[in-house]
Amino acid sequence: MPRTILLTGASDGIGAASARQLTERGHRLLLVGRSPEKTAAIAREIGAQHFIADYARLDDVRRLAREVAEVTDRIDVLANNAGALLGRRTVTVDGNEATLQVNHLAPFLLTQLLLPQLQAGQGIVVNTSSSAAHRLARFEIDDLQCERSYGPNRAYGNAKLANILHVRGLQARYGSDGISAVAFDPGLVRTSFAVESTSILRLAYRTPLARLLLISPEQGGTNLTFFADGTPCTTWQPGRFYTERSPASLAQTNPLVHADWLVDELWERSEALVAEQRSAI
Repeated sequence: MPRTILLTGASDGIGAASARQLTERGHRLLLVGRSPEKTAAIAREIGAQHFIADYARLDDVRRLAREVAEVTDRIDVLANNAGALLGRRTVTVDGNEATLQVNHLAPFLLTQLLLPQLQAGQGIVVNTSSSAAHRLARFEIDDLQCERSYGPNRAYGNAKLANILHVRGLQARYGSDGISAVAFDPGLVRTSFAVESTSILRLAYRTPLARLLLISPEQGGTNLTFFADGTPCTTWQPGRFYTERSPASLAQTNPLVHADWLVDELWERSEALVAEQRSAI
C-alpha cells in the first residue's frame, strides 16, 4: 500500500537515492533539503513535493512542520536522514553547538511537531545514525554542547548516539500510539559527506581508494529504503539499532544505548533546548 514518506536530507547521497527507490515502489514522497537548487532538481526528477530547511536554524524546522501540515494530515514514514560532520566548534543562532543541533535537536524537534500526523498514520520514524555512535562518541550528558571538550569526531559520534537514544525514547513514549521507531547505520557511503569538515575522516571520502573502500549512494540508499518500506515487527524490530539491515551486535553498539536513565535525561534536555522561548546567544 502506498505510503506518504517525509524524507529529510533528500537532495544528495543516500537520501536522493532512497527517494528514487521509494518513488519506484509507488510511495508519495515529500522531500526536505537545505539546498533549494539540488532539492528542487531531485523533486522534479521523481515528481515529488519538496521543502527547504536549514537545520542550523530551529525556526526553519518549525516553519517546515507547518508547511508539511498544510499538505498532509497523515505521515506514514518520517525518515530523519539529514546530518553533517562539521569542523571547528560553532554555535547556532539558537545557542546550540552546531553538530548537536543539525544531527539531533532539529530532527528531534521536527518529530515532536509532526506527532499528530505520525499518530494519524501509525507512523514509522527512521533515524539515520552511524557506527560513529560506538567508535567516536565520548558522551557526557552534562556536556551535551561539548563546551569542556570538543572535537568534530567526538561531537558527531555523540550526536549519532543521540539519534539512537531518541528512537528508544520515541518507542517508550509513543509505541502504544502505534508509532514505531528504528535507527540504522547505512554503512560507509561514497558521497560528499564530511568533505568540508576538518575531521580526519574527510580524507576517507577524498582518497582515490574511496571507490573501493566505500559503498555507492545507491547501495546506502537501499538500506534506508529497507526501513522506510518495511513492516515493523516483521521486517525489523522497533526500538532497535541496525548495522545496514542487520541488528547491531554488542560489539557494534555503544553500551549507553541500553541506559534507560540516559534515554529519559536526554529527552528532557532536548525538549528544553528546542523550546521556543529559549533565546539565542
